[in-house]
Amino acid sequence: MKTFTFTRTLPRCLLCAAASLAGCAATTTPVLDSHFGEAVTLLKQQQILYPDAASNTNPVLGLDGRSAISGYKLYQKSFSAPEPLPDVLTIGVSKR
Repeated sequence: MKTFTFTRTLPRCLLCAAASLAGCAATTTPVLDSHFGEAVTLLKQQQILYPDAASNTNPVLGLDGRSAISGYKLYQKSFSAPEPLPDVLTIGVSKR
């Protein structure tokens, strides 16, 4: 009959634990780390519609000054006094 010896089992357990921890410590990823952030940078660049817009010196065609000022004032007013929310019971009821 074999007897259990603590002095033989403890060093083996410590050796297995040390080998397991050494395997976890060697998980560096130099290849992936060197390309970190490239996907985000690429996506940001792909979302720019016209990258050379800053070099275009042609004037922008659009609203005249009076219409632009009026639209801007209405836009600013929408933040200072937002429209009140309707009552929950009036959903689907039209005002006539």
